[in-house]
Amino acid sequence: MAVPVLDALDRAIVHALHVDGRAPFSRIASVLEVSDQTVARRYHRLRSDNLLKVVGQAQARRLGWVEWFVRIQVMPDSAVPIAEALARRSDTSWVSLTSGGTEIVCVVRARNSRERDALLLGQLPRTPRVVGVTAHCLLRVFAGGPTGWHGRADSLTREQIAALAPQHVPGARQERVVLDEGDERLLGALARDGRAGYPELIHATGWSPATARRRLDHLRTCGVVFFDVDIDPLLLGFEMVAILWLTVEPGALRHTAQAVATHPEVAFAAATTGPTNVLMFVACRDTEALYDYLESGIGSLPGVRHVESAPVIRDSKRAGATTAGT
Repeated sequence: MAVPVLDALDRAIVHALHVDGRAPFSRIASVLEVSDQTVARRYHRLRSDNLLKVVGQAQARRLGWVEWFVRIQVMPDSAVPIAEALARRSDTSWVSLTSGGTEIVCVVRARNSRERDALLLGQLPRTPRVVGVTAHCLLRVFAGGPTGWHGRADSLTREQIAALAPQHVPGARQERVVLDEGDERLLGALARDGRAGYPELIHATGWSPATARRRLDHLRTCGVVFFDVDIDPLLLGFEMVAILWLTVEPGALRHTAQAVATHPEVAFAAATTGPTNVLMFVACRDTEALYDYLESGIGSLPGVRHVESAPVIRDSKRAGATTAGT
């Protein structure tokens, strides 16, 4: 079944949720100059059709966790079931199958070396039909994650964005935050639905209404939790999603990563360990647009020695729940 492209109002609502995933419908409606009921109806239609979801995510670095980008080579007949098994794990995101159907890529969050080794040295190598695993540590994220993807959100004016911007602006404090059991349950509930109401959060945590509100405000202010919009790029008119691996001269690494982070095609960019040192997810209108971006967007950057690219042919999981079968 063909995926519909969003109309102007739908795109504006997506942009509003990109600015603040928990913004009340009334505030979004006021900024967009439509009724509360219209915004709620549009959102619930997209949500019930599994086309859009707001996902609360933990900022790994603020918690002392480490994120890994994992490339898994598999036999062709086992790629989909292995990808779907990875998608069901709570510590994975962006589980995708790339061109050729024999490589799965995903992001894994490890709270400690024990969790990392259990998956990368234990479970995956012993999985039947897995023929190779490589893992690259995400050293610094320049685009994506808490910053979102500005290329998918281009419907609102600066004034509208300012009116929607959340009051919970992360402070400059960089010390690690330690979660207690209630915080863990809160993050679990927000991972299932970033717009979960306070009655649901109270039920999940066992806290009082005042405590639930105070702790969520605190975690947002500390930059521990952010809200992402999980949406199929096809809905926004992007038919080609690809992963790029750049080999950049060390002296040009920061400049290159900061430059690509401003490109509207770039949904995610990070410096990594490994034979390549910049990882990118890009979304383009079609194959011609991807070619143009590789030629003019990447080709014009000084310091780029080599580029490897692979189109994504199937998503089993994006930021939130599994997408297989949807």
